[in-house]
Amino acid sequence: MSSIKIECVGSEGNRLGESPVWDEKESALLYVDITGRKVCRWSSITNQVQVVSVDAPVSSVALRKSGDYVITLGTRFAALKWKEQQVTTIVHVDKDKPNNRFNDGKVDPAGRYFAGTMAEEIRPAVLERHQGSLYTLFADHSVVKHFDQVDISNGLDWSLDHKTFFYIDSLSYSVDAFDYDLQTGKIGNRRSIYKLEKEESIPDGMCIDTEGKLWVACYNGGRVIRLDPETGKRLQTVKLPVDKTTSCCFGGKDYSEMYVTSASDGMDKEGLSRQPQAGRVFKITGLGVKGVAPYPFAG
Repeated sequence: MSSIKIECVGSEGNRLGESPVWDEKESALLYVDITGRKVCRWSSITNQVQVVSVDAPVSSVALRKSGDYVITLGTRFAALKWKEQQVTTIVHVDKDKPNNRFNDGKVDPAGRYFAGTMAEEIRPAVLERHQGSLYTLFADHSVVKHFDQVDISNGLDWSLDHKTFFYIDSLSYSVDAFDYDLQTGKIGNRRSIYKLEKEESIPDGMCIDTEGKLWVACYNGGRVIRLDPETGKRLQTVKLPVDKTTSCCFGGKDYSEMYVTSASDGMDKEGLSRQPQAGRVFKITGLGVKGVAPYPFAG
């Protein structure tokens, strides 16, 4: 095992950091602060964080083929022009559920933007259940709803052969797999491939490495775990100095660095004094594996 090193990047803490995505063109890490209502971009060159503030909880960010970014904002898919700090709504979902918001989202290998919704939390991980749905935004800006009755729509990614879609509904404490049709974006045959153990707590954001293994950030578990989706076995645990680890992605020049977002929402003074780095973004090096570059939204 190479020696694993964990450090903070940037100087900013977030209330609810989420959705890290590597932007190769900018040599930068994109991420959001959901309750802080901001999209952030940390430059690996300057170590500075630039911020675009938005008017609603912003829960995921993705690259866009035509340049700039797409985001999930409140219950809207939206386009973000970074330099102009301009947000344009693409389409609205869950209009009949004013208490809902989007949560995690990611672009599939064909350039479609998958993202799911949930009810607004009363406090972290406490909310009205079964209010969310999983959606896909297509390149032509049409939207498909895959299923509803979701608690907290969370981590998502695709197998290296693009035949399996992996998905987390956090309060099921399970990492699930679906058969996936790359041509149509259809999913089916849902099954659980890993049930979290008590000390791992709540499964949150997720990414895949070039060996086809999944990495899952464990909210309230203070760790990321590496899973083999074929065997359902946990292969590795990397503990972080904060409990509320929320999501993870690979980045850096060769995608050998892992970036992990975290949250500070819901922590009292005592908790924050014990974990002063809560809400920060962490960089993990020395894992000995690489990740897959993110796909840009085709629309």
